[in-house]
Amino acid sequence: MQRKIIQLLVLSVLWAECSVANGVTVTATQGAELTQSIPPRPRQALTGSQFAEFISKMDPQQREQAILSEILKGNLPGFLRKLIPVELKYQLSNGKMLAATIFVMPDYLAIGSDSDFLRIPMNLYTATAILARFGFVLPTRKMVDAIYDQSSFHFKPQPMTPGPQMRSTEYYQFHNEMIDEQSRARGIPVGDLVSGHKKDVVITNLLARRPGRIAIYGWHRSSGAPIQPLSTVHGARYADYSHGIRLVSEMAMLDGKLRSIYDILQDHLLAKVLSDEGAIRNLRQITAPSNGFSTSQANSTPGR
Repeated sequence: MQRKIIQLLVLSVLWAECSVANGVTVTATQGAELTQSIPPRPRQALTGSQFAEFISKMDPQQREQAILSEILKGNLPGFLRKLIPVELKYQLSNGKMLAATIFVMPDYLAIGSDSDFLRIPMNLYTATAILARFGFVLPTRKMVDAIYDQSSFHFKPQPMTPGPQMRSTEYYQFHNEMIDEQSRARGIPVGDLVSGHKKDVVITNLLARRPGRIAIYGWHRSSGAPIQPLSTVHGARYADYSHGIRLVSEMAMLDGKLRSIYDILQDHLLAKVLSDEGAIRNLRQITAPSNGFSTSQANSTPGR
């Protein structure tokens, strides 16, 4: 409750001081408040390349526990704490235009430092445990499209050879290196809003109809068309190199008023500004971390 009150106060200042436009970022102070539930990065925390080596011999369950442990300790790059405003709109039948602003991480969730980080795929249970602890939500399909449209830079998608190796740490690391190479070649600044390099793990009504699944969407081509249509073909414990976790603050601005994204998405009328499916039913249930392992299991990560 205290966290939400602070978020409301900070977002009030944010709304008054920053205009919503492509590439406009939240100030360092505001970003720190909006991400206040994320612990400071430990001084001796692993870099992205060190973490990749650390998990290289782990089985998938051990790797998920290690990912959860590192992120809950605050081992993520500082630039991810500087959220970016993204605007969405919807015209009601009476002609009124609803306008909402969400606040998103500029890149996909990663482990490591600003200079050495690994964009890290994870299964749905790991992701929802992190969301619950930090006060964020996963995006909807409409949010993913808006983030792509308003990104400062679009990566060219780089699919790799399909097969069982898609789920390997080696693939995670190699794909991350491909993205970094593209970023350096094009001079893309770290911290700008970027997209096009991963599929998004999303929230959708399909999850209520198909429990125990993970929903993915996106990986937009330069034309703006996604490679991956909305899909729940994989189980909730599935993750591969192409998946990315984009964190969205659970508080948003709707027509100048502060609202919980949970409340907006469960309102049959208001939800249309954030979701092209309309209201997302049973939202808290389908994103509950209790469906998988709890955050306390992070303490069982094998020692280094």
